Amino acid sequence: MKIVAISGSPRPKGNTYHALNTVCEELEQEGIATKILQVGNMEIKGCIACNRCKDGYCVYNDDILNNIVDEIYEADGVIIGSPVYYSGISGTLKSFLDRLFYPSQGRMRHKIASGIAVPRRSGGIPAFDQLNHYFLISEMIVVSSYYWNVIHGGSPKEVLEDAEGISVLRNLARNISWMIKMKEETKDSLPAPSAYLRSWTNFIR
Repeated sequence: MKIVAISGSPRPKGNTYHALNTVCEELEQEGIATKILQVGNMEIKGCIACNRCKDGYCVYNDDILNNIVDEIYEADGVIIGSPVYYSGISGTLKSFLDRLFYPSQGRMRHKIASGIAVPRRSGGIPAFDQLNHYFLISEMIVVSSYYWNVIHGGSPKEVLEDAEGISVLRNLARNISWMIKMKEETKDSLPAPSAYLRSWTNFIR
């Protein structure tokens, strides 16, 4: 069992990293392997809607990006953390997620998922909501805590002083652990349902 955590921050050891690491530490204690991947400091082109990703990979074919994508597709779940820019996720992370999810062709379906927003003061809820859009449209199993996954901090490591935020993330980790173990225990006795045939309807005809 493995969870991949993705940091959308340009700072390798900033607050987003420490927020993700808080969850990962708890998961490791529960016997679940974790890995934090930082994409926020990469140069990632945005999706150009060319629809040439039918083989499951973006047409830009960046080797480094494709290796990251493969690791995520092979994992049991993903946690995505982002600093908050103008009440949204970071631009680099947005480009990455568009190019991860659009070509995924069902490979994210029924994986465990959770997002974490890391604002200095406000704007965390819209950014958190933005992350959930990727999960929900991909039929992922979104795991929650007893409050929204938003933790506050400005200077590096300041999130560690947000006592309530830390408790939210540690509780989130326990819920993720329970969900992923439950999936593993029931994979043979209760297989995942096949997808219902989708109908397509355009609003303008």
